[in-house]
Amino acid sequence: MPRVTSELSSADRWGTLRVRSNIGRMDYTVAPGLYALGQPEFTAPVLVTANYKLSFDTLRSRLPGRNAWILVLDTHGINVWCAAGKGTFGTDELVRQIRSSGLEMVVKHRQVIVPQLGAPGVAAYRVKDATGFTALFGPIRADDLPAYLDGGKRATPEMRQVTFPARDRAILIPVELVSALQIALPSAAAVALVAGLGAAEGYLAATLSHGLIAAAAVLGGVFAGAVLTPLALPWLPGHAFATKGALAGIGVAAVVAAALWRETGGWDPATAVEALAWLLLVPAIAAFLAMNFTGSSTFTSLSGVRKEMAVAVPLQAGFALTGALLWMGGRWLL
Repeated sequence: MPRVTSELSSADRWGTLRVRSNIGRMDYTVAPGLYALGQPEFTAPVLVTANYKLSFDTLRSRLPGRNAWILVLDTHGINVWCAAGKGTFGTDELVRQIRSSGLEMVVKHRQVIVPQLGAPGVAAYRVKDATGFTALFGPIRADDLPAYLDGGKRATPEMRQVTFPARDRAILIPVELVSALQIALPSAAAVALVAGLGAAEGYLAATLSHGLIAAAAVLGGVFAGAVLTPLALPWLPGHAFATKGALAGIGVAAVVAAALWRETGGWDPATAVEALAWLLLVPAIAAFLAMNFTGSSTFTSLSGVRKEMAVAVPLQAGFALTGALLWMGGRWLL
């Protein structure tokens, strides 16, 4: 039986940093099955988690100096909450792992502690009927596990409360930012190079002025949606993430418009049209990226996300297309 400790190695910490940056994220797994944390005996608690290694490492690292059994479900490398929604962190898989691990011969008690965020996928009565084990739903956060265990496996109201603080929001930024930049950086470079074509002031001059502003606008839309929106989430008006992202994008687009005004020295028709283009394009980019956080926040529901996307995505596409046409018109027709 694999034996692990609560202390994370340098390789574990590097792996965490890597997947937080969306590098090899879908391949960061541990083998499903039963693990011994420390020197557990027959009375040690059994804690259930997903085989996403970041989930596994988070759980064990929050239990220094403790002995426990860790039962890892095969969630195909998906974290507990997302896997519960997809059905891979579910009743059937929990029953399968209890049986295949021979858990009834390892512990005297008949209890397994399931993360509360895994509750949507687990029917406790079915687990009990199939295995004889009672599924207890532990606290929201692994940080609360020591207090939960010491308190007789009773969760306080605070342990049941779902929050989405600034730290949690900030942790999500690198994943979305790295993914977005894979498309945004080439797009920004392409826009900068295209901006100089046919310019009266010459290609190089136009590229270094309007081209750089255009590239900054594209990257600014990414910044507004992937960085500014999650950080400022509680203070941005609106309920929908798309709305919050669009408002953050409008702020960035206003800065782009000011840069255009300063570059051209006034609001001639071409500059006005170009500024209007970015007032449509940047919020569309930001709103689209902001919607990615609906899958990370507990403030949303599946039905709410579907409803938001049905309305927001066509609007974003329309604004983006209109903005692109206006930008080309401002650069080459006026």
